[in-house]
Amino acid sequence: MGCKIIFSPQALADLEEVVRHIAKDDPATAVRIGNALIDRVEILENFPLLGAPYPKRPGVRKLVSRPYLIFYRPRLEVKSVDILRYWHGAQREPDLRSLD
Repeated sequence: MGCKIIFSPQALADLEEVVRHIAKDDPATAVRIGNALIDRVEILENFPLLGAPYPKRPGVRKLVSRPYLIFYRPRLEVKSVDILRYWHGAQREPDLRSLD
C-alpha cells in the first residue's frame, strides 16, 4: 500500500521517555528497545489496518510490541499512518482526546 508513517510530537516524547527511563539502568538495552519500537511501526506502511481497533476512539487502532502498545490512526485516503502514542501496557490507558 505504501503509506507514509508520521510520528506525532506526543509519540516522539513517549518514545524518548521510554528510552531515557531504560537508559538509567542499561543504555545499550535502551537503544535496542527504542529502535525496535520505531522498527515495529514500519509494518504499517504496507499493512495499515494490522492492529486491533481501539474501541474507545473511533478510527484509532493499537499495535502490540510487548510490553508496549502503539496507538495509531490510519488515513488510507491520503496513504498515511499517524503514530499517536507509545504506551507501556502496565499503565492506565492514555487519554487520546487531545490528539484530534
